[in-house]
Amino acid sequence: MLENYKTALMNMYYLKAIGSSIRASLISSLIVFVIALVCAYYISKLDEKIQDSIITILNMRSNYIGVPLAFKYILLLGNTGMFILLFKYFGLNELSNFNIYLWIGLIITYVCFQIPLAIITLYSPFLSINKEVRQAAMLLGANSFQFWAKIGIPVLFPSIVGTLSILFVSAIGSYATAYALAGRSKGIVIVRIGSLVVILGVAMVSMMINEKLSKYKSTKIRVE
Repeated sequence: MLENYKTALMNMYYLKAIGSSIRASLISSLIVFVIALVCAYYISKLDEKIQDSIITILNMRSNYIGVPLAFKYILLLGNTGMFILLFKYFGLNELSNFNIYLWIGLIITYVCFQIPLAIITLYSPFLSINKEVRQAAMLLGANSFQFWAKIGIPVLFPSIVGTLSILFVSAIGSYATAYALAGRSKGIVIVRIGSLVVILGVAMVSMMINEKLSKYKSTKIRVE
C-alpha cells in the first residue's frame, strides 16, 4: 500500500495533477469565502421572511452541480455560447476570446456552484451574533473593532475554518463538473483517478468475461 503513495508522490504525472488541483481548489475556495462572508452578513440583517426565502432558494441552488452545471456554463460561455456571441456582436474582442475550457473557466464554475453552499454554512453563525450581544458589548465600552476582534471573529472562527475546509474538499473532489469541462486534457487529480478506476473496471469486466468463456468452453469439451 505504501508503494502506491510512493508512486503518486514521486511520479511527475501525478504530482502535476495534485498541484494543479490544489491550486485551483484554493483559489476558488478563497474567492467563494470572501463573497459568501459578505453575503451571509447582509442576509442576516434582513427581515426574517426575506431571509427564509433567500435561504430556500440557496438550498435549491446548492444542489445544482455536476454535468448539468457544466453544460449550463458551456451554453453561456462556450465557444458559441450566448454571452460570447453577444460580446462578439458588440465588438468586445477581449471578452469574446474567453475560453471556459481553460483553468479560469474551471475556477469560475467552481466559484458559482460553491457560493450557495458557503452562504448557507456561514449564515447561521452570523445569526448568533445578534443585536443584543453587540449592544451589550457597546454598553461595556467596546468599539466596533474590539467587538469583532474579541467577540465576533472568535464566534465565527470555527465556522470559518469549517467552511473553508468544505469548499476546498468540494472543489478538489468535484469529478463530473471537471470532467465535463476539461476532460482529460487538464491535469486534474480527480479526473485522473476516475480514469484509473474506469480502466480497472474495464479490466475486471474483461477478466470476468474471459473466465466465463473459458468455463463454457471447458464444459462444452467435456460434454463432447
